[in-house]
This record gives sequence, structure tokens and C-alpha cells, in this order.
Amino acid sequence: MEKGMARRRLLLIGGASLGLSACGEGLFGPPPAGTLYRIAPDFASAPQAGAKVGWALAILRPNMAAGLDVDRIALIQPDGTLDYYAKANFPDRLGVMVQQSILNGFEASGRIDAVALEQDALHAEYNLDIEIKDFAAHYSEPDGIPAARVSITVKLTTTHGRAIVGSFSTTKTVTASLNNTTAVTQALQQALGQAVLDIVNWTLTAPVPSTQQAANGSTAKPAEELLHEMTPSASAQKNIPQ
Repeated sequence: MEKGMARRRLLLIGGASLGLSACGEGLFGPPPAGTLYRIAPDFASAPQAGAKVGWALAILRPNMAAGLDVDRIALIQPDGTLDYYAKANFPDRLGVMVQQSILNGFEASGRIDAVALEQDALHAEYNLDIEIKDFAAHYSEPDGIPAARVSITVKLTTTHGRAIVGSFSTTKTVTASLNNTTAVTQALQQALGQAVLDIVNWTLTAPVPSTQQAANGSTAKPAEELLHEMTPSASAQKNIPQ
């Protein structure tokens, strides 16, 4: 009798241990892997007219608004609070993807041969400073169809002396086709592609850097004149209506 009772106690203890172990995997282990959503606009079908520039450009690492320097897909609730889609991530941090997309846009333009990311240590005449102010799905009502909004400000600066030559802002808004993560990331990708084209077109209107003019025996323009040439009109600086 005692042997039978002891055996039953061992079986109960063993079963309880297995149960706790199985529960522990869900409660204390790593969370289930989420789906990765890639953001990479295609610029092959967007040829750009204009003369090729002879100067070199380095694309700096973007500065980010609070809450965006992550690999999660951001959304803005109707009350203005920042949140993220569950079990959905970018394959890299947002700043890395935007920086690469801007490089791809310049390369696809065919108008500049010497362009590279900052980390590639290109000897450049100009730097492109980037600030990502908005990159999220905006909801006007709970569970409604969100609008994907991308807002970026760039500054063109000289490598020598870091003088600001000009600045430009663009905001693009694309309404998602559905209220799901796939549709939202597609809308964000489309909005980013439009913003990058604006940035590329604006940047490539920059004048020949004064260092190149001096090397060619030309009279270098003062910084004030360069800034006047590069500063867009008030209408060009306005964001697209949301």
C-alpha cells in the first residue's frame, strides 16, 4: 500500500513539473517572433531630368523624432498618443532604412556619380543632414483606415566649415488601402518614395561648391550668395496639405 501511494505521489509531482515547464515556455521565454516588413521604395520607374552634377555628396545618419528610432512600426492614435503595431517589425532601425532609401534615390537619378553613406567615408564637398520628423500611420478614428505620413527635413552643408547652404522640408501622406500592417507598410513605402524624390530633386540644384570653383580658378561665391541660391521659395517649403 505504501509503495503504491509513493509511486502515485511521484507521478503527480512529475506531471506537475511538466506542466510548469510547458507554462514557463510561454510565460517566461522569448515572445513569438513577429513578421518583418521591409521598406524599400523602387526608383527604377522614376527617371529624373536634369544635368549631372560634378560634386560629391555624403548622406549622413538621420536624426529622429522621439519614439521613431526603433525597428517597430509606429502609429498615432486619434488622441495623439504614439503606439506600435503588435508583432510587426522592420528588418532594421528606421533611420538605417531611410538613409539607404535616400542613397538609392540619388543613385537611380543618374545625375550624380559620387554619392555614398556617411559611414563609407566618401571625400565629399557636401553633406546631407537628415531629420525624420514623422514616419507613422495616423488614425483619425479607432479602427479606421489610417493615413501613412512621412515628414523629412534635410539641410545641405559644406564639408569644410559645415556652413549651411540650404534647407528643405517635405511631407507626404498616403492613405492605406486597409487597416492592417501590410497595407500600412505599403503606404509608408509609397510616401517615403515620394519624399525621397523631392529631396533628390532639390539637392541636385545645388551650385558648384566654392572649393571646386577655387580649384578651377573661378571666384568663389560668398556663403550669403550660396544660401540665397539654395533657399527655396516659401511655396516650395510648405508641406503638402494633410
